[in-house]
Amino acid sequence: MATAIRLAIVGLGKIARDQHIPAIAGTEGIELAAIASRNASIDGIAHFATLDELLAAAPGIDAVALCTPPQVRHAQAAAALKAGKHVLLEKPPGATVSELPPLIAAARQTGRTLFATWHSRFASAVEPARTFLASREIKSVAVEWKEDVRVWHPGQAWIWEPGGLGVFDPGINALSILTRILPRPFFLTQAELSFPRNRAAPIAADLAFSDDTGLPIRAEFDWRQTGPQTWDIRVETDTGRLTLSSGGSRLEHDDRNLIDEKQAEYRGIYRRFVELIANGVSDVDLSPLVHVADAFMLGRRRDVEPFIED
Repeated sequence: MATAIRLAIVGLGKIARDQHIPAIAGTEGIELAAIASRNASIDGIAHFATLDELLAAAPGIDAVALCTPPQVRHAQAAAALKAGKHVLLEKPPGATVSELPPLIAAARQTGRTLFATWHSRFASAVEPARTFLASREIKSVAVEWKEDVRVWHPGQAWIWEPGGLGVFDPGINALSILTRILPRPFFLTQAELSFPRNRAAPIAADLAFSDDTGLPIRAEFDWRQTGPQTWDIRVETDTGRLTLSSGGSRLEHDDRNLIDEKQAEYRGIYRRFVELIANGVSDVDLSPLVHVADAFMLGRRRDVEPFIED
């Protein structure tokens, strides 16, 4: 049996505890061997305050998963690749689009794997939706991605800072699904971004996209929704409406349920990471991040009421 990949998690926050650690434990071929975090540790796992300390003191580590805020991730990824480690990037893969090509080049030069993850692409209905749409005429697409920031990002001030993306942190999940399931590339045509007067990142966004055929695509992202949360994509086709809901875990064609299964998305991510390393290749699709960058470049800013976290 091949030796398991010895992985270190950098940044032991909510996403690492809730998703990465259980996924690693449930994936063959990889094991959690170390943590780098200033403020947290796990009993029985080697701990270092910083990535630099880990790279200097733990040469047996094969790979790192960067679960830190995107604003600091480029320098960490560059250091890990230089040290000969495979690198897994939480989404979004960086704070800017232009910082990623040098990392792709560094991975190629060092012969290491660089994996920019999009966890929503591993939801159970995404690949079946992609297969369904490949042979249909698509007439329109509508996205509603609305949730309560107080529930999903409590106390995370970095997400409101430049580079933190604001509502595009969840919205990019919808874009990662769209860029996977639609058969043709699409581009932004119009955007309105709602900024709380006391924050540097948007709390809502209204977006319009199209493709070379003129396909109308609308997306509404909002972080102010209370009660039931909405993560839906509706695609009108020549054979009826295809609906992905619950973030990609449920699929319906008109009124007929095709899939309703909550899949362990992060296990899919780590299975893919193991596969990429075994094959000596990288996987860095920047298209969801490009759409977000376009929204900030083209979007009309609208000031809204201040956001006060309770």
